[in-house]
Amino acid sequence: MPKDFARTERIAQQIQRELADLIRLEVKDPRVGMVTLTAVEVSPDYSHAKVFFTSLVSAARQEEITGGLQHAAGFLRSQLARRLKLRTIPQLKFVYDISVERGIRLTHLIDEAVAADRGKSGSGGGS
Repeated sequence: MPKDFARTERIAQQIQRELADLIRLEVKDPRVGMVTLTAVEVSPDYSHAKVFFTSLVSAARQEEITGGLQHAAGFLRSQLARRLKLRTIPQLKFVYDISVERGIRLTHLIDEAVAADRGKSGSGGGS
């Protein structure tokens, strides 16, 4: 069983590499712009793949970018079929990855808490 999991992971990584290359070089949709693929999850039967992405543009354009990627999904899948030697090429579903934004927000909260703690200990300790 672990051997199958390793194969699924390798296929997901290969799909991520190929899709990043295809999106960068082949997709001409202006809605897509600069996106970074953060992860790919492939189903055990290789029929579906969730492709997680982030973008440097505002989060307000997330739905527009997702729409552009979903519009290009058929083209990307056909190009993957040419590049990968798999019997089944998965259906692609693009999902905006909020983990990066969540991490940045948590970092800011931690920094604020540390600064507040320093402020309290700095003013109360000199009596």
